[in-house]
Amino acid sequence: MKQRDIAERVVITGMGAVTPLGLSVQESWEGMVAGRSGISTITLFDASDLPIRIAGELKGFDVTEYLDIKEARRMARSSHLALAAGIQAMADAGLGDQVPNPERAGVVMGTANGGFDAGVETWETLKNKGYKRINPFTFVAILPNMPAHHLSARFRCLAYNSTVVTACASGTQGIGEATEAIRRGAADLMLAGGVEGLIHPATIAGLATMRVLTTGNDSPETAMKPFDARRDGFAFSEGSAVMVLERLDHALERGARIYAEVLGYAANTDAYHVAIPDPEGAGAVRCMRWALEDAGVEPAEIDYINAHGPGTEVGDATETKAIKILFGEHAYRVPISSTKSMAGHASGGTGAIEAMACVKTIETGIIHPTINYEVPDPECDLDYVPNVARKAGVHTTLSNSFGLGGQNACLVLRCYQE
Repeated sequence: MKQRDIAERVVITGMGAVTPLGLSVQESWEGMVAGRSGISTITLFDASDLPIRIAGELKGFDVTEYLDIKEARRMARSSHLALAAGIQAMADAGLGDQVPNPERAGVVMGTANGGFDAGVETWETLKNKGYKRINPFTFVAILPNMPAHHLSARFRCLAYNSTVVTACASGTQGIGEATEAIRRGAADLMLAGGVEGLIHPATIAGLATMRVLTTGNDSPETAMKPFDARRDGFAFSEGSAVMVLERLDHALERGARIYAEVLGYAANTDAYHVAIPDPEGAGAVRCMRWALEDAGVEPAEIDYINAHGPGTEVGDATETKAIKILFGEHAYRVPISSTKSMAGHASGGTGAIEAMACVKTIETGIIHPTINYEVPDPECDLDYVPNVARKAGVHTTLSNSFGLGGQNACLVLRCYQE
């Protein structure tokens, strides 16, 4: 492990999440360990005319548990979900409603689409009801940086603020960039994570025409099949996870509970194609290698990999190839699982949800399974922890996010050691 000064070490002291598996970290984690699918028939709109009618929706989410209804109407759903996860994370970190030192606290959030839904709804209002019926907060609600803004305003985070928009890598990169902000001295504490709140007819239709969505309408719970030979795409989902990151000495001074340490981070691009990963996995290999180098750990020290594992034919095979290239024989010994097999693909939020799963794996010593794995694929021949959770001593994890446009981001997390 790379020896860093205490002022450069970054630890996780709080977490919050709303996912298709539950409306808290604990509920979501219990669903993952149980191997429960969060994919179901779409209820947020009438999808009967679409070829794909399933998604990973939040069940029972009520924004008024977190926000006044008047305030909520001024925001897109992505901001609702980010605030819910952020409020949970702050409470979990024992910080309440305001950070200890506003000028030393910041926010980095990742999202792929931001408030796109608010823009589409405004266009429909303009066409059908006219200019005077448009919500004056519409343009603000559309902006991708609004989840980060609302978190900063809610908790008085006045330092570094940024929004990462790198498709499926956004949530992972959000946590990584927040870590870098603390390391370089721009903040003592950061709220960081990712969010997507866009189960919308336009999104489902667009992804369906790309042929990246699973067609398992008749059996939503078994539709997501990462690494299985029958895989035919992912189920789009929504959700958010937010973490409280702190400089180690800051966390120790206030007596914070420490979940894990962020050891390493890297982000890069394939520079290959807008949707297809580099078939040789070169970008993924570089990103994983650079994250391990940043952490100062060897491939053999990784105890668990949370795979990107989207359930696409090319994506899963390419990630498997990349892991084998970098890890060599250790690739066949390290357990790997796909959170998306249960939670679906929450685009800009998915990496943060998966990082949360890594933290819970370190904390509990349980690796959640890759569900619906029944038919092995010769191209995907590693240990994907099929169908049933596994007890294991996990100290160091690698979380992969490989997204559209060849955007890659990886995080190395480790149990906290003095």
